[in-house]
Amino acid sequence: MYQLLKQIHDVGLCSETPPAPDPALRVLGQRMEQEILRMFQGALAIRHVDAGSCNGCELEIHALNNPYYNLEGLGIRFVASPRHADLLLVTGPVARNMEVALRRTWEATPDPKLVVAIGDCGCDGGVFGESYASRGRVANVIPVDVAVPGCPPTPLAIMQGILTAIEAAGTAPRR
Repeated sequence: MYQLLKQIHDVGLCSETPPAPDPALRVLGQRMEQEILRMFQGALAIRHVDAGSCNGCELEIHALNNPYYNLEGLGIRFVASPRHADLLLVTGPVARNMEVALRRTWEATPDPKLVVAIGDCGCDGGVFGESYASRGRVANVIPVDVAVPGCPPTPLAIMQGILTAIEAAGTAPRR
């Protein structure tokens, strides 16, 4: 036991330093909070739909809920039903088997509905494109308000895409 304690003492701390505060994240968070309060009375409900992705974008979406980005603290929450959602967050190229499900999810979302396509696959089909198994980009199946490119996009880019959709909804007439 003594050897182990001595080794711990000799080696010291091996963890990495925490990230420095990001002023861009703070400004973006404040803008999002103001827009959500103005447009949605303080709470934005998001329904995430995986239309056939590789799960790279999902990992970045999950990162939005960690303490660093703290999406829930801004009044944004993920919901299980499209009937409770204000915004659809769609990832991946739309697989032929997911086309009907995505369209039904979009139809079940109450108006005014927002759609944000995440990742290169959601924006333009990515490496998969259109084929016998894929309809390609999300806009080929449902109307998209904002497309966030990247493979995968960073959590900050996803937050910016959500904010862009909210701001556009506040200034433009809805379909």
